[in-house]
Amino acid sequence: MNSAQQRRPDGRQKTMAEARDAASAPMSADAGPVDRNEEAQSTLQSLRDELDDLDRTLLETLRQRLVCCCRIGLHKRNHAIPMMQPHRIGVVQERAAAFAAEHGMSPVFLRALYELIITETCRLEDEIIDAPETAA
Repeated sequence: MNSAQQRRPDGRQKTMAEARDAASAPMSADAGPVDRNEEAQSTLQSLRDELDDLDRTLLETLRQRLVCCCRIGLHKRNHAIPMMQPHRIGVVQERAAAFAAEHGMSPVFLRALYELIITETCRLEDEIIDAPETAA
């Protein structure tokens, strides 16, 4: 398990609130000011490295999602299925809201994030569906 997948003793993932509480726990009083500063800088760099790894994973996952959406656009074009599928957007938004509730995240944030993702998805699908068909 990597450090991004912090778990509680019962095996469940920590909520956002639990992760914030753990990060703000007081340090030991044994260390002097210089040692604490070096330790703090080292910890900060480790956390930034972890964040960079997570960002790479997030961006790659987003790229894969958009590639999948392009394949969906091609399927819709080839089978004369309308681009806009409002019920599907609702399913995706509800899943994000449930995830937010389960993991102590802001549902407003996830809704806004998914609105951006869905807007880009629709733009890509429109381009694909509206593109002239090429001979195979």
